[in-house]
Amino acid sequence: MRVIVADDAALLREGLRRLLVEAGVDVVGTAGDEPSLLALVEAARPDVAIVDIRMPPSYTDEGLRAARRIRTEHPGTGVLVLSQHVRVTYALDLFSDGSRGLGYLLKDRVADVAELTAALDQVARGGTVTDPEVVALLVGRAERRPGALDGLTGRERDVLGLMAQGRSNQAIGQRLAISERTVEKHIANLFDKIGLPATPDGHRRVLAVLAFLGLRAGT
Repeated sequence: MRVIVADDAALLREGLRRLLVEAGVDVVGTAGDEPSLLALVEAARPDVAIVDIRMPPSYTDEGLRAARRIRTEHPGTGVLVLSQHVRVTYALDLFSDGSRGLGYLLKDRVADVAELTAALDQVARGGTVTDPEVVALLVGRAERRPGALDGLTGRERDVLGLMAQGRSNQAIGQRLAISERTVEKHIANLFDKIGLPATPDGHRRVLAVLAFLGLRAGT
């Protein structure tokens, strides 16, 4: 897997590069700002670009803008966006045009090499990764909105949160110690209750859940 690391902080950028190289990942380049990142993606065509959400010159959403451009101009390149803090609006903005080959993680996650490499692999294969803390915040906000998740059982809410993280039915079953068939029934029920059409396309279902929990909850 060929990866590019983009972060304005040289120490974090180099530390992340070394961490990935030691884990067997082929880091084909690093960048410290948006123009350098975009040029590097154009030249190297990596499998995944790891992008800090805040980059020079304004340190607001340059990384987010770069992520959108990469997805538009290089659809074969996955993007894993890193953020220092939970920003639900950034997550929803990021996933608004589709979730295939896209991830959003807090920087705290990079300390866990196994979790980071698993996220990169999932994004490289066209999957979706959503930080559990972002999902928890979205679920919490939806729950506080009158009527948002009315009718869902506790188990269906558990399945909803894990599904929004991009987990497969098998992974959800293992996490909750229930059969995959039972997971499928819960998913069918919760989609029916919240008015979202069930679909075999895992990427679209993640986007649908995020949209429901965030945009429809007034985030």
